[in-house]
Amino acid sequence: MRKSMLVLAAFVIVFACKKNETAPAETSTQSTSTTATTVTTAAPPPAQPTQTTASAAPTAGAIAGADGETPGMHVEITELKRASGGTVNLKYVLTNGGAKTFSVYSMLGDAYDGNGVNLVDPVNKKKYFVITDSEKNCQCSRHIAGSLGAGEKFNLWAKFPAPPPDVTKVSIEIPHFQPIDDVPISQ
Repeated sequence: MRKSMLVLAAFVIVFACKKNETAPAETSTQSTSTTATTVTTAAPPPAQPTQTTASAAPTAGAIAGADGETPGMHVEITELKRASGGTVNLKYVLTNGGAKTFSVYSMLGDAYDGNGVNLVDPVNKKKYFVITDSEKNCQCSRHIAGSLGAGEKFNLWAKFPAPPPDVTKVSIEIPHFQPIDDVPISQ
């Protein structure tokens, strides 16, 4: 019986040793499997398609600007200056920083012939409209045709009656763009 006990004890020890040797291997395999799964799961999801934006460099000498209602559209004021005859000249640049091409007419709507572009005098609470000639033609960029492609710019201008000399800053309203406040009037 003593012999049986020894054999049984030896068998238990051998079996237990093999079980312990196998257990780390299984754990290691499971760990490797888990690691491989984690790597696969942790991989970033495929990128979603996004609208590309063409790069349009800022206009040199711009004194103010605003974004449009359409993504990528931007306007920059390059000059607002008092001129002879009691007028103020406005020069501005329309920029397409988006990926789509836009019709200038559909983008500006009523401002196509300068109509709709206004100066607002915050001191006297007065709005100034583009000057027109005797035939009701605006003194501004007119008959603008064509499209504004991605990254392209359009130079535009308009002439207004001058606010009183004590008014040194005005707001500029251009349809479909945010109002541009506190634009200085140069001499």
